[in-house]
Amino acid sequence: MNRIILNGKKAGLEEMRSAVTSLREEAGTVEVRVTWEHGDAARLVKEASRDGIERIIAAGGDGTINEVVNSLVQIDRAKRPTLGIIPLGTANDFATACAIPQNIVEALRLAIHEQPVPVDIGKANDRYFINVATGGFVTQVTATVPTQLKDFLGGTAYTLAAMVKSLNFTPSHGRLIAEGIEIEGSAITGAVCNCRQAGGGQLLAPNAFINDGLLDVLVILTFPLSDVPQVVQEILNPGIDGKYIRRFQSPWVESWPDRTRNVNLDGEPFEADHIRFNVLPGEIDLVLPLDCPCIKHS
Repeated sequence: MNRIILNGKKAGLEEMRSAVTSLREEAGTVEVRVTWEHGDAARLVKEASRDGIERIIAAGGDGTINEVVNSLVQIDRAKRPTLGIIPLGTANDFATACAIPQNIVEALRLAIHEQPVPVDIGKANDRYFINVATGGFVTQVTATVPTQLKDFLGGTAYTLAAMVKSLNFTPSHGRLIAEGIEIEGSAITGAVCNCRQAGGGQLLAPNAFINDGLLDVLVILTFPLSDVPQVVQEILNPGIDGKYIRRFQSPWVESWPDRTRNVNLDGEPFEADHIRFNVLPGEIDLVLPLDCPCIKHS
């Protein structure tokens, strides 16, 4: 049985109503539950599990998916419903990276009919994320000037430097450790990625897979304007772990900032003075297109 958990802000979409009607004719029972406020998705996931629902379909943006994932992991793995996604948010970063159709009917048909595959999720202390955890400048830009984020990793470090200066952004100083890695210093931004993109289409980890048991980490260290050409080259070469653009993979990462910092988990706010990130391999059974570019095939 399929049950859609629909973000209440999208409940009036005629395309959504039409899609549900069409798929009921194709697939039989398709139930819908609508959220009203934060916390409803968690309650509805628990309710679906008690009702014996085999597949939950999260219909909303990255925040809705995050809330559903955080609730699914509280259910015993053997009894945990599988997850499908209908992208209805503004950015839909996770769904876009995974090539889940943006068309509502196509996304719902995929979510109902295709077989799920086990995928990794990330854990940040006692919270979970399926896409990306971001901190520092990305977090501030996302909250204040989202349109300018389009230029953030677009190949010009001058834009990045100018934005940092114009927003009076103070770089974060601290220490980051991972498997075989230790970085200490001041950073403009950082991202711990399970999937590939955030901020409305910015490829933070273009080589990430959601079933490889690894987190892809990006750290942009502070740099002088005299080294902008080098920074540009490091940005444009995602396979390089450079002097200012640090990239690496690890099953775990620990961040020790000099003070309490704000982090976004799939766009949802989180605050801590120390974060231990871990990958949880194969934790969620997720319905994806057969040609999903974020799945690593053996």
